[in-house]
Amino acid sequence: MIERSQPSDVTAEVSPATRSIPAGWRIIGGKEFTDHLLSLRFLLLLLLLGALGVGTIYTVAGTIRDAASQVSGARGIFLLLFTLNPSTSITQSLPPFVQLVGFLGPLVGIAFGFNAINSERADGTLPRLLSQPIHRDDVINGKFVAGLATIALILGAVIVLVAAIGMIRLGLVPAGDDAMRLFTWYLMTVIYVGFWLALAMLCSVLFRNSGTAFFAVLAVWLGLTFFGTTIIDAIAGIIAPSGTTGEQQLNNLVWRQNLARLTPNRLFTEMGQVILDPRVQTVDIQGLVALRSNQRALASVLPFTQSLLIVWPQVVGLIGMTSVCFGAAYVAFMRQEVRA
Repeated sequence: MIERSQPSDVTAEVSPATRSIPAGWRIIGGKEFTDHLLSLRFLLLLLLLGALGVGTIYTVAGTIRDAASQVSGARGIFLLLFTLNPSTSITQSLPPFVQLVGFLGPLVGIAFGFNAINSERADGTLPRLLSQPIHRDDVINGKFVAGLATIALILGAVIVLVAAIGMIRLGLVPAGDDAMRLFTWYLMTVIYVGFWLALAMLCSVLFRNSGTAFFAVLAVWLGLTFFGTTIIDAIAGIIAPSGTTGEQQLNNLVWRQNLARLTPNRLFTEMGQVILDPRVQTVDIQGLVALRSNQRALASVLPFTQSLLIVWPQVVGLIGMTSVCFGAAYVAFMRQEVRA
């Protein structure tokens, strides 16, 4: 008698495939990063920042070397390369390297973000790009990561070049504390330029024309750079008028500082002052007044961790501004209708 075989319980059960994290943003980011590296704007911005940085550091290194006998053995000598004002025969007072980066850094972010989305829309490639098997937010995520990586590469190359020339001119190697401060300032600079990249991408999403987006974000940069102080002083004068008494004047100065900290330029400036100069103990107006009034306070050099704690609110504020700008660009892009 032939027994009928029972159907096996171990049938060919297809186990669900392990779902991996979609890599669409990596593909788009890699393609955009390659395009940035091969673009003319990348070469021009790299040459511009490199030439200005090398010229400034070359002059400053000569000044520090001439005064080496007075600063021998002091801490933070290497960091003076980035914070000291060079004096040349052309102009008596050039801005230090930190201020040059603070002034030209936004242009780098604007250059890589003002046409990130609207150029794809104008060429008609955005509908074809979104028809691929990728998530829609991979497009804007990949473009932002690619732009930020390009900015980090430019700033890193310039800072390494500047530091190398400074070491050759000075004949010394930065200490561990100096290297940590310089690397931290580099990360803060990437975040600062990343804010302008996110703002430029927001304008690129909101405005369909690349020229309109460029001039919109450029107007914001020019307004904050050249007219921000005037506007802030006027608002502070309305809220807390500067009277004849010391308390009224101090209150006006505090309001000016608090309002100025709503701008990324002021936050970046304060971070550079504290991180690159270990002698700075505070950047608050009230704290500076207290230090000056206390005649027994001795000038000291702060360790790196203490300097970082002083500017940690500024760091968080700058990261928050960058996140808000990119979040607004993300939401606006996801809500827009894309037609073929």
